[in-house]
Amino acid sequence: MARRNRVDPFGDLHAVPERGIFTGNRGCLVDENGDLARHHRGNLWITCVTSYKGWRSPLDQPGRWTPLFFLDDAVALAAGHRPCGLCRRDDYLSYQRGVTVGLASDTPVPAHDLNRRLAAERLNRGRGVARATDRKTWRANVTGLPDGTAIVEAGEAFLLWQERKWSFDFSGWIPSTSISSGEVEVLTPPTSVLALSHGFAPRLHHSIAARA
Repeated sequence: MARRNRVDPFGDLHAVPERGIFTGNRGCLVDENGDLARHHRGNLWITCVTSYKGWRSPLDQPGRWTPLFFLDDAVALAAGHRPCGLCRRDDYLSYQRGVTVGLASDTPVPAHDLNRRLAAERLNRGRGVARATDRKTWRANVTGLPDGTAIVEAGEAFLLWQERKWSFDFSGWIPSTSISSGEVEVLTPPTSVLALSHGFAPRLHHSIAARA
């Protein structure tokens, strides 16, 4: 997670040089002067590739969506985003299938229902730019959580991957301790955990493979 993304506990409010492998959209976040004025606008929170058909978008233009930057899918999912159905079509369909299977639905869960579910799961009601204290978390036994889930311990976020916890850094994931049993505080919304549990394979930063 980088630059304009204000969702803790992955990082502070300052700009960082690393962009990550995805950009994200949660509406226009700037005012008429181009200054950061809000945390989000609307319930469509998606994660996109950083290059698509040569399209270009300004970083802080009033009236246009304001790009956010995410290290990878694990961070984006933990922040409450889902894959874009346009530039990440295959990933979106995989995510949708995972949620559909997890809910035992007879028909694919439509995008507006995914957006509605995620909106209800990620934030308590509130206002302002910094919304870290408004984040919703939930509790589950760590042994039942899929790879790609983010948890919180003592105010710090960790990625669960291949029986280890990984610490977040803007430059990539850093291996930490082995996963132990017990109940934990989960940052990734339940809908995205359903997707991860039923076939959605998150695209992770290369540091995972390099440091495994």
